Amino acid sequence: MQGDTIVAIATPVVPEQGSVGIVRLSGEQALSIAKALFHTPGKQVWESHRILYGYVCHPETNKTVDEALLLIMQSPRSYTREDVVEFHCHGGMIPVQQVLQLCVEQGARLAQAGEFTLRAFLNGRIDLTQAESIAELVGAKSAQAGEMALAGIQGKLAQPIRELRNNCMDILAEVEARVDFADELPPLDEADIQQQVQTVLDNVEYFLSTADQGELLRTGVKVAIVGRPNVGKSSLLNAWSKSDRAIVTDLPGTTRDVVESQLVVGGIPVEVLDTAGIRETEDQVEKIGVERSRNAAEKADLILHTIDAELGWTKEDDLIYEQVKQRPLILVINKTDLAPASQVSYPQAVETIVATAVTEPKGIDDLENAILSLVQQGNLSAANSDYAINQRQAAALTRAKTALQHVLETIDQQLPFDFWTIDLRSAIQALGEITGEEVTESMLDRIFSRFCIGK
Repeated sequence: MQGDTIVAIATPVVPEQGSVGIVRLSGEQALSIAKALFHTPGKQVWESHRILYGYVCHPETNKTVDEALLLIMQSPRSYTREDVVEFHCHGGMIPVQQVLQLCVEQGARLAQAGEFTLRAFLNGRIDLTQAESIAELVGAKSAQAGEMALAGIQGKLAQPIRELRNNCMDILAEVEARVDFADELPPLDEADIQQQVQTVLDNVEYFLSTADQGELLRTGVKVAIVGRPNVGKSSLLNAWSKSDRAIVTDLPGTTRDVVESQLVVGGIPVEVLDTAGIRETEDQVEKIGVERSRNAAEKADLILHTIDAELGWTKEDDLIYEQVKQRPLILVINKTDLAPASQVSYPQAVETIVATAVTEPKGIDDLENAILSLVQQGNLSAANSDYAINQRQAAALTRAKTALQHVLETIDQQLPFDFWTIDLRSAIQALGEITGEEVTESMLDRIFSRFCIGK
């Protein structure tokens, strides 16, 4: 519960990796716990926003646990607006785990997922959109996704949403005044109210239009490279990712499992899956790889059906195409350094074709442009604004949109003002859920349970 002192490891803990590990405390006892554990040589001053040098020692045995730095941030000038203390230890498993255990023994409680950020929200330092943006910044898969999350942290989403909610509250006040004091006020200008509601609705619809864009930047596009064995799928992945992620030989069936690589294309995260060559085989291990290739193709957002320019389109390609043609698809004619792409025939239904010679390499830029073109045809694009809403925010905005549409219908039907107020309150509540003015405990649990422990 809020008020007690929580502690967590705030950095990834990986054996033999990471030079610094941070243990973070927040709460009333944070400073007293630090003073019990941290010994500072010389005449260092314990004050807020100062870094101290010293040793973490066991309070009973006085045994040194680690040489460390201590960062003090006293309330309210801290992340949580509580007293916050951070032990900056040596990286690795042992030092941070030992310091964490000592903090628990001194009365701190292990933090729950996202509890530091939850306290920042509950203490009024940030709103709910900023809290969600913090998690998105931590998990950003591209520079543009990071920029979008940072804009959310800076309040560029919260401010216009809050203005829309305030507009609805002003409209509601005007309507309710006519309900309570009809004889004492001039008649309501219904046309003006209708116009105000329509303006709010237009803005809500604009925000909703950014949902797909936001989802694309957060999760990215999953691309599966499929085709017959030995058409150059692995070579395409290696040339594209500028690495040797996949084993390349002249032997068909070299790739036995799905190989993944993370790329960024035009600001959009792209997860590329190099799959085993799809063919009928008696090799049990290769059979498993082929089945995994089919599963990867089914789950992919985009298929790169790769063929060999020398051999052209074969009966095996017909079978593969039948399995993947329902997905967005790019035909990649590879090995065009050995034969021209123009001599290759393919099904008329295939609309997007890219020629590559990955050994040179050629065609990678054309492939990326084709992917971006398909993405934009789906009304998705890389970020071109300061914000893009997430799924939770989209659900709340959809409820606000429905409520505002009902208000307009109620005005058109000349129903009593009481009916107007019902839907206006629904819109106000939905908009308030986005920024956190209207929030339930279960909603907070769902949001912050997706955070990492130390955040």
